[in-house]
Amino acid sequence: MGESAGVANEGKARLKPNDCLIILFGATGDLAKRKLLPGLFHLFEAGLMPDRYHIIGCAPQGTGADEQSFGDYVHQVLGDFARREVTDESWSRFRPHVSFVGTRKGELGNLPTEVKRVEESMENPTRLIYLAVPPGAFLETVALLDSSGVVNKATRLVIEKPFGSDLKTARHLNSELHKVFYESQIYRIDHFLGKEAVLNILAFRFANGLFDAAWNNKYIDYVQIDVPETLTVEGRAAFYEATGAFRDMVVTHLFQLLGFLAMEPPSRLSAHDLRQRKLEVYNALKPIDVSRVLLGQYNGYLNEPGVRPDSSTETFLALEVAIENSRWSGVKWFLRTGKAMSETRTCVTVGFKESPLNMFELDPGLESRIKPNELTFDIADPGCVTLHILVKEPGPTTNLEVASLSFQYDETTLVSFELEAYERLFHDVMLGDHLLFNSAAAIERLWQVAEPLLESAHEPLGYAQGSWGPDGVDQFTAPFTWHLPERL
Repeated sequence: MGESAGVANEGKARLKPNDCLIILFGATGDLAKRKLLPGLFHLFEAGLMPDRYHIIGCAPQGTGADEQSFGDYVHQVLGDFARREVTDESWSRFRPHVSFVGTRKGELGNLPTEVKRVEESMENPTRLIYLAVPPGAFLETVALLDSSGVVNKATRLVIEKPFGSDLKTARHLNSELHKVFYESQIYRIDHFLGKEAVLNILAFRFANGLFDAAWNNKYIDYVQIDVPETLTVEGRAAFYEATGAFRDMVVTHLFQLLGFLAMEPPSRLSAHDLRQRKLEVYNALKPIDVSRVLLGQYNGYLNEPGVRPDSSTETFLALEVAIENSRWSGVKWFLRTGKAMSETRTCVTVGFKESPLNMFELDPGLESRIKPNELTFDIADPGCVTLHILVKEPGPTTNLEVASLSFQYDETTLVSFELEAYERLFHDVMLGDHLLFNSAAAIERLWQVAEPLLESAHEPLGYAQGSWGPDGVDQFTAPFTWHLPERL
């Protein structure tokens, strides 16, 4: 075996979790079908699952699943959604690690018996319980797990967003969970934090002294976090009517990105230090100024099945927030997200202040294409980092033009080692690593910051499908401009 292969195998051994029983509620739901089951299979193929593991899928009886049909269902799901071909050989090795328990309203069926049976062949196993169920079923499921004796000191609970719908409900949910679990046993998942490109923001900031030194209000004018989607809410109207763009995206994904971008350097890359630094950012966030919010609803939303005829649910939102601390005071933070927009992307743009010297001529048309001195992070996996700078235009003049310096992963280097967000986060839970998960205090503070907007009456502005939002969105960031692809 070559030296590089030996090093790789040693690293993989350090990343192999202890024996683990995974109990997956909502095993026949959309999230499990598209992400969780394929993710577990990919971890298995990558050699990152424990030596002894088992997956118990749980779903209500009457959904058409039983022990035999669930195996067939998982095989079909992997054929449709796994990132690599599912061979007969790989499936034959994975299938014995999967079983099914049917549940009823207020009952867990034979889950305690199945847990005992599976764990007989394991050594001090971790019990990982994943609640891929609607928020309204969180507490009922937790209470059933507690009363049935399935919860023990080795249990880790993974709970999906949305984590509450406002400060009151978030506090109630945390309080009820803490009656059954210690905070250290709870993993509040936000898949954005598992993206390779998001983690690269930390590496970019703290491993490169050039940018770490300039990461403050002395050198930065504004930061934009932009997450538009071309998708409409088709098929998800009931969910969207109860949440809207703010609850679905901003108080979760976009504020999490903000925490990574704005935090002070942690003393070390540990869960405690990273979560503490993010909480410091959230404590410094000023409550949302409703006058600096622009809400929109795409034309045709009211015609979606399941949408109320008089619905004022926002499908678009742009807002400005302020962080009042010594590092960020005076810097503009612009956040935008929406459905049925021109392009799907996740982009962070950091706008640096212009040089005060002004010794070169600047083409008047340059500003309409792109603002120079911008650093952009494309968060779409595997992601890239681009720095837009001004250089001298070739020729006899001293005119300037925009040039770009860019880094991106490619298929021949690091992408083969990439884990998708849910895969990485699943693996982190098995290892007991809280680094990329949200704390109760952070969740409650973000809902507190959001209270002025949630308590205000609002009527969203209409916007055309395939656009960048309602009229006025371009002026929202003045004197700056949104970082848009067509301006590159």
